[in-house]
Amino acid sequence: MISVERLVVTLKLRKGTQERAAKLIAAGPPFDPGDLGLARHAVYLGDHLVIFAFEGEDVEQRVRVVIDDPVRSASFTPWVPLLAGRPALAHEIYYWDADDES
Repeated sequence: MISVERLVVTLKLRKGTQERAAKLIAAGPPFDPGDLGLARHAVYLGDHLVIFAFEGEDVEQRVRVVIDDPVRSASFTPWVPLLAGRPALAHEIYYWDADDES
């Protein structure tokens, strides 16, 4: 059985940048999640926060492939003026699944 791991990256947004963030999110990721080997990828938008959720085997290593590649990481440049701080990683500590109960 393949172990699916989850990783979250959070971004704090500057005031008044939510609409621009929504447009960037709607354009889709600057990489193909399937080609990267992810099982799932989701993005959540709040008033002053964006949460990128990644799921897959060796997920942190797979996400770092994008971040560490100078060509791929340049595609994140449009996010820079929206940020009110550095992106932060959050690792899964607890996860519950109804299917695990059977």
